[in-house]
Amino acid sequence: MNRSQAAAALRQWDQKGRYVFRKRDLAKLFPTDSPKTFAKGLKRMVDSGVLMRASSGIYVNPNARSFNPHLVVEDIATALRAGEYNYASLESQLSEYGAISQIPIDRITVMTTGRRGIYRTPYGVIEFTHTARPVADIISQIKRIDGRPLRIASKAAAWRDLKRVGRNVAMVDEEMVSAIDE
Repeated sequence: MNRSQAAAALRQWDQKGRYVFRKRDLAKLFPTDSPKTFAKGLKRMVDSGVLMRASSGIYVNPNARSFNPHLVVEDIATALRAGEYNYASLESQLSEYGAISQIPIDRITVMTTGRRGIYRTPYGVIEFTHTARPVADIISQIKRIDGRPLRIASKAAAWRDLKRVGRNVAMVDEEMVSAIDE
């Protein structure tokens, strides 16, 4: 891949609102490159600041017009667990609902049907917690917000998730959880 090909491909995806890529998705943009040529081209793009390595196998176009500093962590989380059900929950979501007074500034807590794990990115920490709940149960307890990459847990689901995974429930205002209408 040469610089002009890369810039054109990234510009096309930027126009579609995409600025976070998995390595294998980037490789598909340059199908004629050998693995070695692609790896060298990717390294050049990172070294020159065209792309930023967010995590193992995940890259961000920080110069994209569609880049959203408030949602980039959610976009990265979605890319890290592509093909799984993922939703913001636990402390992150309870804080958004006002049931926890502390606001997690540099961390997002995500429930996933995929592997658990913690990923430190230049944009914040992503903490995945595995859930074995049936998909039908998950779908009935999450919502989609326009423009937001991750779905979010309902108040009741975020509270149930927090208790279910054995996290610190002492910081939660239980009256606030039950008082807020779904």
